[in-house]
Amino acid sequence: MTRSLILIIISIISVKLEPMRKIEFWYSIGSTYTYLSTQRLAQIETENEVVFEWCPFSVRSRMIEMENVPFMAEKKRDKIDYMWRDVQRRANFYGFNAKVPAPYPLKEFDLANKVAILGKDQGWIKEYTILTYKKWFLEHLEPGSEPNLSSTLKEIGLDSDNLIKQAQTDEIEQKYLKNTEMAKNKGIFGSPTFIVENEVFWGDDRCEDAIKWLSK
Repeated sequence: MTRSLILIIISIISVKLEPMRKIEFWYSIGSTYTYLSTQRLAQIETENEVVFEWCPFSVRSRMIEMENVPFMAEKKRDKIDYMWRDVQRRANFYGFNAKVPAPYPLKEFDLANKVAILGKDQGWIKEYTILTYKKWFLEHLEPGSEPNLSSTLKEIGLDSDNLIKQAQTDEIEQKYLKNTEMAKNKGIFGSPTFIVENEVFWGDDRCEDAIKWLSK
């Protein structure tokens, strides 16, 4: 075996052993713009050789802390109308659909996100979140509300009754609170947010910026 061939083999092995570059993806089910990210992160991972760590938290709690009431219908109709049209436009740019307006705000915001916390622990967070958003934006089925929550879990092959009970335990509540506090400490104030090391990139349209920063 020649020296040049050995070097080529070593180079190939080194590339395969190199760990995937990680980006933290902080989100709350209930955030409208997060729909866009959830439906395209898998493709972005493949195209850019990165991996996203899905981190649910309560953006609602963060907004209350900041005294930010985002969409009071009686006072912010123009802003609400713009939001729905913008989400629809961007979804179409990305190659998928959004039937808007969708039910908003969510009645079971916290439960939907606690189930995501449980899903992260058990390894099905992506499937749950992606399907939850599809049902919300394409079928207008509210995340966290019944019978949609149970049917969503069943569709991804899970025991819905057992998991919903687990999601409402104190253990999951504490993890939910901890994630929200971690988000605060990282400087996160909205959903979705992408974190590369200590750099904060807020918004679905900043995902590509996070990838560029990771590649510096």
